[in-house]
Amino acid sequence: MKHEYANCSFCGGKVVENKVKVDYRTTGDELVVFEDVPAGVCEQCGEKYYTAKVARALELMAKDKSLAGKVVSVPVKSFPESMAI
Repeated sequence: MKHEYANCSFCGGKVVENKVKVDYRTTGDELVVFEDVPAGVCEQCGEKYYTAKVARALELMAKDKSLAGKVVSVPVKSFPESMAI
């Protein structure tokens, strides 16, 4: 898949197509991780850009429970307010 991206809207760097890992949080706070997602990635700051087609596919795939691959366990920790001072 080849898509030509404009320069980064944050830093002005060159955006090139690459495959990335996406952490996608659905409604209900469910986390789905996608691998090998085509995206434009800024060579300077790392900002990622997705085409509308890819973004829509991620949304649909996240809702489809039949597409589940491997499952990993992830610890969830609360950040203590005292550490923010």
